[in-house]
Order: sequence, then C-alpha cells, then structure tokens
Amino acid sequence: MDINNLIQTVLIYALPVLFSITVHEAAHGYAARHFGDNTAYMLGRCTLNPLKHIDPVGTILMPLLLYFATSGAFLFGYAKPVPVQFGRLRNPKRDMVWVALAGPASNFVQAIFWAILWVLLPGLGVEEPFFIEMAQAGVLVNLVMWAFNLFPLPPLDGGRILVGLLPWKQAHFVARIEPWGFFIVMGLVIAGVVGALWLRPLMSLGYGVIHLLITPLAALLR
Repeated sequence: MDINNLIQTVLIYALPVLFSITVHEAAHGYAARHFGDNTAYMLGRCTLNPLKHIDPVGTILMPLLLYFATSGAFLFGYAKPVPVQFGRLRNPKRDMVWVALAGPASNFVQAIFWAILWVLLPGLGVEEPFFIEMAQAGVLVNLVMWAFNLFPLPPLDGGRILVGLLPWKQAHFVARIEPWGFFIVMGLVIAGVVGALWLRPLMSLGYGVIHLLITPLAALLR
C-alpha cells in the first residue's frame, strides 16, 4: 500500500469526518436539552469540541485497521454516543424521534454546505485539488452518515425514530432488538444488504436533492 496515498487520503478526510461526527453528536445533545433532558449538557457533550466525541477505538483505530485490511474498500467507525435519558423528555415517545433525527439531519445540512463549497471554490478561482477533494469528501462522508444512521434498526438513529413512530406494542418489540442491533447491522453490512438496498438508493436520493439545491448557485458562478 502506498503510504503517500494513505497520508493524503487521511488529510483529505480528516476535517470532514471530525466535523461530521462532532456536529452529529452535539446535535443529539442540543435536541435532548431542548426537549427536557439535560444529561448530555451536564456532561459537557453539547459542544463542538471533537475531543469530547472521539472514541479512540471507534473513531481512529477501527477505521484505520479496516482501511489497511480491505485496501480502502470498506470503512466503518463510530463516535462516543451522546447519553440521552429518554424518560426525562417531556413527551418521551414523541420527542425521542426529534432527538434521534437531529443527528442525521445535521449531516445532511453539512453535506449541503460542503457541496456549496465544492461549487464556490472553482467559481472563486481556487483550483487546488486538495481543497476540491476535501469538499467532495465532505459531501460523501456526511451523506454516508446521514443514510447509514437512518437505517431502521436500533441502536441506530433510524431504529429509535421507528420506535417513536410505531404503536406501543410494535415499538416495544423493535426496542428489544437494541442489545443485538449493532451485530445485526454489521452482519447486514458485511453481507452487502445495507449497501445495496439502503445506502446506495438513499445516497442517490441525497445527491439528487443536493444537486437540485446547488444548481442555481453553479449557474450564477459560470
């Protein structure tokens, strides 16, 4: 493996990844505080300081090991989950939907900002490939986080959204999956089910929406 390419890839993706996980986790904390649970705020997790959200294994070691083991074909990582006590929310079943949705929503908003930067840089005469590739990476990383976290199985955000939307009986059944949900999701990822049936279609939709939003800006800069 070319060490120079590895270093360049890490540098290009470092800032987008840090922003994506930091804002994602902080968004959960701020949403929980808004709806009545101050747990994350009291623990200092409602912050844009990435050091508060980085997990040494999930954010650094695991992605690097997977990058080397699969030659970059498969990457996965995670940040320290923001603690939320759903029982403290004013309306737990309803508000947990908004708290869970806050993280993926923040990633989609970030993807839009990176896409705007991607269009603005050449329009402003900046042709440096490093910054163009970083903007592209920002869109990709955030769309992956947006789509993956919306997968409807706990402990992912999509699973908690599903629990909040389902009637009590069905919600209780889905919630009981959570202790094994991570392993089920990883099995589906390795089997290619999540990528083929969830990530690709949802990301295609995300790219389509972003393209629609930034097309007027691109036309103005021509």
